[in-house]
Amino acid sequence: MHFVEKDPGQKRLDFVNKLKSKKIIRAPGAYNPLTAKLIQEIGYDAVYVSGGVMANDLGFPDIGLTTIEDVSTRSYLISRVTDLPTIVDIDTGFKSCKETVETFEEFGLAAVHLEDQIERKRCGHLDNKELITKDEMVKKIKDCVSARKDENFKIIARSDAKSVEGIDKMIDRCKAYIDAGAEIIFPEALADEKDFEKVRKELSSYLLANMTEFGKTKLLNFKELENLGYNIVIYPVTTQRLAMKNVEDGLRDIYSSGHQNNVISKMQTRKRLYELVEYEKYNSLDEKIFNFSTKGHE
Repeated sequence: MHFVEKDPGQKRLDFVNKLKSKKIIRAPGAYNPLTAKLIQEIGYDAVYVSGGVMANDLGFPDIGLTTIEDVSTRSYLISRVTDLPTIVDIDTGFKSCKETVETFEEFGLAAVHLEDQIERKRCGHLDNKELITKDEMVKKIKDCVSARKDENFKIIARSDAKSVEGIDKMIDRCKAYIDAGAEIIFPEALADEKDFEKVRKELSSYLLANMTEFGKTKLLNFKELENLGYNIVIYPVTTQRLAMKNVEDGLRDIYSSGHQNNVISKMQTRKRLYELVEYEKYNSLDEKIFNFSTKGHE
């Protein structure tokens, strides 16, 4: 029922071609399908689904409490409404990397990233993270690579080792991850341009930069990252942060004032919502709504 033109295979091919173009792929996080539609409409290159955001949306902290069913189902619902490739955070692999990759590939995703923390992980920008061994992570990556059917379905290896072992040991880990079959490396919680430059100099793979707010990383313009040689930039929690701040402010205002009149100007209009869900296009599918128009719903 969604007016999407591209099948998962084409989305994956688009993702691969965008990587080869050497122009950085900008991928904001989508915490629901409607946000994914907005990301595409504005003109971004890909959609990102954050494991932390999925946990937060369920009312959990990001400590490995979500299941493969939680994340894969939401990821499928997000990816199916857009022609853009979707990248998903699969945390530590949900116990079986083989099953996880098979599930996410079947659900139409373009890429997944796997991290080298222990199963009871934590947000990549918090202290006191614990890592699995390099060899354990290498085995996980090999399991992921061997489980995929489409070579355009990309396995991204994230390393959280910088704040635990230092940047040099993190780079050594990442080299082993590349040798294991990861074509894209996600070095988590780098500090600044110096760190980004050092990683680019040392690694031969495609690189992903995380521009999350309120963390350990200096927020850089996407052009700066592109010039530093990075291939993907994600904004994982940005849309959820924007939404929750405005929801909280609005609810507090309504609670104290007793009405919505003070916050109407901050709301998406009915007309704009109907445009985004492509209400009028459904006229062609059901004669009961054939005469619907967004006109008059401002």
